Amino acid sequence: MKEKVAIIDSLGAHGSSHHFYLYGQSRGLADSNVDVTLYTNNVTQNPNYKGVRFFTFYKNIFKGKSRILAGIKYIFGSILSLLHAKFSGVKICHFHLFHINILVLFDFVLTKILKMKVVYTIHDVVSFKNKKSNNMWSNWIYKKSDKILTHNSFSKKIFDNYYPIPKHGVDIIPHGNYIPFLNIQRDKDKSRDRLSIPKDRTVLLFFGMIKKVKGLEILLEALKDVVQKNPDVLLLIGGRIWENDFSIYQETIDKNNLSEFCLIHNKFIPHEDVEHYYSSSDLVVLPYKRIYQSGVLMMSLSYEKAVLVSDLEPLTELVKDNDTGFVFKSEDHDSLSTKLNLILSDKDNLEKIRKRGLELVKTKYDWLEIGKQLKKSYESIL
Repeated sequence: MKEKVAIIDSLGAHGSSHHFYLYGQSRGLADSNVDVTLYTNNVTQNPNYKGVRFFTFYKNIFKGKSRILAGIKYIFGSILSLLHAKFSGVKICHFHLFHINILVLFDFVLTKILKMKVVYTIHDVVSFKNKKSNNMWSNWIYKKSDKILTHNSFSKKIFDNYYPIPKHGVDIIPHGNYIPFLNIQRDKDKSRDRLSIPKDRTVLLFFGMIKKVKGLEILLEALKDVVQKNPDVLLLIGGRIWENDFSIYQETIDKNNLSEFCLIHNKFIPHEDVEHYYSSSDLVVLPYKRIYQSGVLMMSLSYEKAVLVSDLEPLTELVKDNDTGFVFKSEDHDSLSTKLNLILSDKDNLEKIRKRGLELVKTKYDWLEIGKQLKKSYESIL
């Protein structure tokens, strides 16, 4: 008899590509002979996968400015989702967590009242949004949960240091690739025309929400040295600011006379435009200062792009220097500029590394393989 699992996630397609993760997870489980139901919001489209049921009980929770009204809508969506799951015979409810709040507590308590198992995938082990994530609620919820999942050994190590270990332990289940969900635009000239990028420029891409932990200022400091040796370089910045002030970065651009070497799109990038940002680029740079798992890294490799990352453990678990990507010393703009100049001096090697990165993400991070691992983790708590 198939295990029945509910993936309950209110975020879905709201403001990010998180729904692709949900689709991949659902599809991998269904292909591994697990009965899956995905509960999410009404802005997320039904992927129409065989073996995956889909419901949107979280209605309009991101509309309007009232947090109280949004919270009421959320609770109503959770009640409908969890009751539906219970009466459908679901044994395990799988949630994705970025931080702990009263709504997470509500979901946990109701799931337990309904006598279903609770599994959490922890995206930010110590939340970037809530610095007090290691509090009484977090400790209690994690300890009482049935299974905790992290994306890599670094996140597991941090979790083990911060929180009590649940009865059935912590498993590592990697973040899968985005390949099944992407339209890869192979006409670079077309994409550059769309974004008004000259065809003779070498484009470095910084993509995603501009958070303080993502180190854009380090890349800008490095850029002043890079353009001296590579005056054709253009840094394309695509993504909106998040709890941050772009004027800090603009000051660095102005101070170092970098305006002609930067194209800034400080805004939300619609999904239909994302392919053109990646297609236009020659190298994606992730100068992060702190991270647990990078969706941008997985997205970049899935879009068949070479990557340059800081030497943070969650990134170097996937990217090996001069093998599946390139690595520089975190928060060191001299190391970054040296590495960039070296990469740009050998375009043949850049292409070789790009292909190796693509092969890695197609094999080790395939959703069917991840679905098998996830099924085995579920079985350990039944």
